[in-house]
Amino acid sequence: MIRWRKGEVAAIRREWPGAMELDVALPEGSCRALAYPPVVGRPEPGDTVLLNTTALAMGLGTGGYAMVVALPDRLPEDPQGPGHLVKARYTPLQATVLGADEQDSPFHELLREADSVDGMPVVVADLHSALPAILCGLFGPPSPAGGAARPRVAYVMLDGGALPAWFSMAAARLREIGWLCGVVSTGQSFGGDVETVTVHTGLLAARHVLAADVAVVAQGPGNLGTGTRWGFSGVAAGEAVNAAAVLGGRPVASLRVSEGDARERHVGVSHHSLTAYGRVALAPAQVVVPDLPGAFGEKVAAQAAVLAGRHELVTVPVDGLERALRASPVKLSTMGRGLEQDLPAFLAAAAAGRHAATLLG
Repeated sequence: MIRWRKGEVAAIRREWPGAMELDVALPEGSCRALAYPPVVGRPEPGDTVLLNTTALAMGLGTGGYAMVVALPDRLPEDPQGPGHLVKARYTPLQATVLGADEQDSPFHELLREADSVDGMPVVVADLHSALPAILCGLFGPPSPAGGAARPRVAYVMLDGGALPAWFSMAAARLREIGWLCGVVSTGQSFGGDVETVTVHTGLLAARHVLAADVAVVAQGPGNLGTGTRWGFSGVAAGEAVNAAAVLGGRPVASLRVSEGDARERHVGVSHHSLTAYGRVALAPAQVVVPDLPGAFGEKVAAQAAVLAGRHELVTVPVDGLERALRASPVKLSTMGRGLEQDLPAFLAAAAAGRHAATLLG
């Protein structure tokens, strides 16, 4: 199940909040490794590191790193302070965090009886790569003259992909420049600005702790799929629609669309979206159908039409969205494809953001 290696840190390649990318020398060569200093301590050149090389050996795209498990010769100090929520429970690296909804939290009283997000738009997406594109559509292309203040947007991270929120360089950068007012990690995921037990308390924390005007809900990087109707982590998108609705939010469903995927089941509207929104989501949502040109746009509209019995389909124009996407402050990439290889994928997500903007008072 796990491939173990011991190596020595040769160099620090780069850092972002909560994560470090390293070059590690191994007996059989060298590799790129990722460490989370809040969990294992801060590695320095010359340190011995214990690695999990499973994903690296499998050649996984998103997770193609060796993961630093420990610095056996220089363990970090014991953590201090409150926090009783255990995430990644009963794994060797289970971590204890302070949850916004637990009794020791300063926000416990605020969340103890909280039961509504007060009509907040909640944009739900399958893939983590939709997050920056949704924000590009929500904020629109940059204006030389400035404009109205941007709405506060919180990213509510599901635990179907990466568990550490620190893994996402995009989320870290979006947080740094103020495009996100914060990251909320839910379920078994951890490392957000706010930690919560469920997607429900995650949405409540986004609204009442971070004072978000809009929430974007998606899994972390590293979507899991098996090519079967039900065996993919994105089914949680349908459950997120239900959570948003039961809490008095306004669910906006972003379709997973592709023109460049080699797999037929993902061409046009992905079967992931059709299952998550058509079968799992029991509450109605506004499903955003991007008004894409030509025969491909007609294909997307026809596929999305099967969702009309349960949801409200909202056709959103995409004019101007490519310009907004090209001005993205973070790299846009989905399943290894960028704007040039799969523009409709990003236009569909940006259209959902554009529609969410119209729901703000």
